[in-house]
Amino acid sequence: MSAPSIARSRVWSDYIALTKPRIISLLLVTALGGMVLAAGGWPDPLLVVLVVVSGYLAAGGANALNHGAEADLDQKMRRTSRRPVASGRVSRRGAFAFGIVLNAAAFVLLAAFVNLLSAALALSGTLIYVFVYTLGLKRTTPQNIVIGGAAGAVPPLVGWAAVTGTVELPAVFLFAIIFVWTPPHFWALALLIKDDYARAGIPMLPVVATLAETKRQILLYTVVLVALSASFAVTGAVGWVYLVGALALGAGFINRAIRLARGGGIDGARALYMFSLAYLALLFGAVMADTLVDRYILG
Repeated sequence: MSAPSIARSRVWSDYIALTKPRIISLLLVTALGGMVLAAGGWPDPLLVVLVVVSGYLAAGGANALNHGAEADLDQKMRRTSRRPVASGRVSRRGAFAFGIVLNAAAFVLLAAFVNLLSAALALSGTLIYVFVYTLGLKRTTPQNIVIGGAAGAVPPLVGWAAVTGTVELPAVFLFAIIFVWTPPHFWALALLIKDDYARAGIPMLPVVATLAETKRQILLYTVVLVALSASFAVTGAVGWVYLVGALALGAGFINRAIRLARGGGIDGARALYMFSLAYLALLFGAVMADTLVDRYILG
């Protein structure tokens, strides 16, 4: 491969990295869960493609804007110092322009080919992430992830709205589940990289609170999360397949949160963090499995 080709490949890789593909994959699972539940079965394949592509563009654009806005913080943290903007491989202006273009494309796709509500909801996720979380809360309060986490809870609303053109109670439940899941998930990670956050002056909960209090908050939010996810079945939107999955996954989450709370230091934080990722994907998998079983097997 020639030198110019290698250089172009590296630039392309850096811009892809701005979108944070691994994080987006989980967001797309939750959007698909909202779509399947709203449709009462498998949605129209073209609609799925439009939502997945638009969802990637919107979330990727939001992440690119985040890279640009947080370059100074990323430079201070070992975990993020090699990111494209922090390391100088991509300019802040380039990241901002890229993020705006991706979000504009997502909005146009959804508004033109799906509906205006889904487009507006997707855009709202970006606005919350960039202006509420990144610029407004992250540097000022340990409640940053609690409030700003609403941005990551938007995808199932987009999925539901794409199918129905509305936002109804089941979609609100899916939003609330992700909203409550975010703090214990993120604080488990924050325990692992507390020194990085402290070095950058970011007031994440483990930086400003005691270790015991952080663990207590993680356990508290986990219990609320499991109760909320189980209560979703009471609405009638999901059935026994979902409920069994939610209770089993919830038991595993609470068990790991208790182990973390009772253990010494941050023992168990990594296990909890990794399980939390699987938990959300599998919980939304249970939503889809329940819907598809009811439609195509029991129905």
